[in-house]
Order: sequence, then C-alpha cells, then structure tokens
Amino acid sequence: MTAANTYTIVLDVMGADRGPATIIQGGIEAAQAVGDRLRVVLVGDEDVIQSALDELEEVPDNVDVKHAEQTVPMEMGATEGARMRKSSVAVGIGLVKKGTADAFVSPGNTGAVMATSLLTLGRIAGVSRPAITSTFPTSTGKPCIVLDVGANADCKPQHLSQFAVMGSVYAQVSRRVASPRVGLISIGEERSKGNELIFSARELLKDSQINFVGNIEGRDILSGVVDVAVTDGFTGNILLKFAESIQPMLVSAIKRQIQTNIFSRFGVMMMLPFMRRMRNTFDYAQWGGAPLLGVNGIVVICHGSSSARAITNAVTGAYRMAHQGITERLRDELITNHFGTENGSSKTKGEDIGDGVVYTTAPDDQR
Repeated sequence: MTAANTYTIVLDVMGADRGPATIIQGGIEAAQAVGDRLRVVLVGDEDVIQSALDELEEVPDNVDVKHAEQTVPMEMGATEGARMRKSSVAVGIGLVKKGTADAFVSPGNTGAVMATSLLTLGRIAGVSRPAITSTFPTSTGKPCIVLDVGANADCKPQHLSQFAVMGSVYAQVSRRVASPRVGLISIGEERSKGNELIFSARELLKDSQINFVGNIEGRDILSGVVDVAVTDGFTGNILLKFAESIQPMLVSAIKRQIQTNIFSRFGVMMMLPFMRRMRNTFDYAQWGGAPLLGVNGIVVICHGSSSARAITNAVTGAYRMAHQGITERLRDELITNHFGTENGSSKTKGEDIGDGVVYTTAPDDQR
C-alpha cells in the first residue's frame, strides 16, 4: 500500500484505439466511484492529458498526472516496445517497481506491457511464465476464470500446472470461491483424450493440493462446470476472441429479426430489458481487464478498444486486487502448495469416478 488506507493505481492513457480522452474518462469515473481510498495516476503525455482534463467539468482531488515522453504504438513488437524506457508503459510499471504505486492498468500494446512487466517487475519466485487471465460468463451466473488467454502460445506441462495453481488462488481471492474447481481444457473429459501436453499436465495436477477435477471440454466453460479452466495461450486466445464475438453476433441477429415484421418489433419491445441483461452478460467491459498473473506486481491488461466503462472496471478491479493482496497470496500459495513439496503431493486424493474426472471431497463443490 502506498499510503495509509489508500491504494495508488497507475493508468496508461496512451496508445489505445479510442484515444486518451476515453481512457482518462474511465480513470476519472473510477476515482469518483471509490473515493479517497483510491489514487489514480494518469501516465502519458502531460500536455495531452491536461488538455483532456480541461474539457471536464470537475477533476477529483484523487487524480494525478505523471508525464511520459514516449508512446508505444500498437503495431510495434514486444521487444521494441520494452526498449522504450521513457514510454508510458515503462514509466507506469516503474512506479509499481519503486513501490510508489500498487498496480498498473493499460489498454495499450499488450506485448510491450508483458515484456516490460517481466523485465521490470520480474516473476513471482518459482513461476516459469506469467499468464493472462480472463473471466467468462456462465449459465450458472458464476463466472469462469480462464488462463492463459494469450501470453504463452507454446507451453510445457509445468506451465499449465502453475497456471492452475495461480487461477485457483485468484478465484479464491477475487471471486471468494472456497475450493475452486479447476479443469484442464482438452478434446474430451476421458483420460485417453488429449495430446502429450495434456497427458503430462494432468499427471502433475492430479497430485496437487488444488481442487483439480480433470479434463473438461470447450462447452464446459460457459456451462459453469468449473470455476477455473486452464489451457495454453494459443488455445486460450482463440477462446477469448470467439467469446468476444458472441455479443455482437446476438445484437446483429436480433436486429435482423426486428426488421422482419411489426409483430417482431412489438415482441422485442416487450423483451427489451431481458435482452439488455443478456447483452451485458457477454460484454467484456463489465470485467474491465485481464490480470497478468505471475509477475511480481499487479498488472492489468485491457482491450485496445476499451470503453470508459471498461477502464473504470479495470481500475476498480486493480484496486480490489491490491486491497486483497493478490500478489502476496499467490506467492504464499505457490510456495506452500506447488513448490514446497513435489507439486503438493501431500494432498488427500478424492474419488476417481472412472470417466476421467477426479473430484475432491469438498462438500460445497458437489452439485
């Protein structure tokens, strides 16, 4: 914590698709929503930021500006972006490294954010690779956390094992799930289904102390079968982009139906509140951003085309993560349940029901 009862979140306002004004508006709204417990630092070109602030009727006292000379273009590669030491990304993450800020939020160049985070903050002890974590809606109303969704296109079994532990801790802390059900995404729930990566990762996970329930299929994510779904970044990113296409597809389909006849229009008017709720269910903006778990600090990556609402939710989400001590919790859990013994082999194993899914005995998870 940067000051007594106050958490400082640095918001990168440069490099996003919609321009700085939208990002700044989201940061302002987060500062207003949380109040004195939150300090938002807008990092970027000071002249650009001040010009946007001058257009607002009121700027809260808990909003500050930090100048950065450079902006990392969206099309720039991760390595090149990380070399820009005076960019808004580097300056913002540097504040977290120095301890003057508790978290960094950016809708800018994802590769540059990841590379700079690794170079500046380093990894949590024992973590081989960090993972980008995304939240998916489910039919049960309880979200499913999916990782990795893009940080690591190629993974080894131990990487998936570490993702599972980090995802489990994140679900416990951020979603308050006592014993999160963790599944390994495969082409079938049977033990015989998958590739060498899945087979080897399953062997590691079945002896861990987390509540590993075995293989799951892609359809199990939205149905809420598990609280955490683990995969490599290549597969996870495809899942993420597919999920992002659902909401606009539904809106487009409804618009076509409205145009068919007057009775369809009347029916839509009656169902308008329901359809708005359904649209919000699949709107990424309600979750704001995707935490980069495994780096030694809180970093939240946002969509390049994030709306002000998405940024507001990302900043307030980063604030909650700082308040909950997510980095410290991850560090302790990884040492205790993953690295302290041979992958947590002291776990009391649950019942193997013979179809490739292993259940622990936690009563709250038996449905």
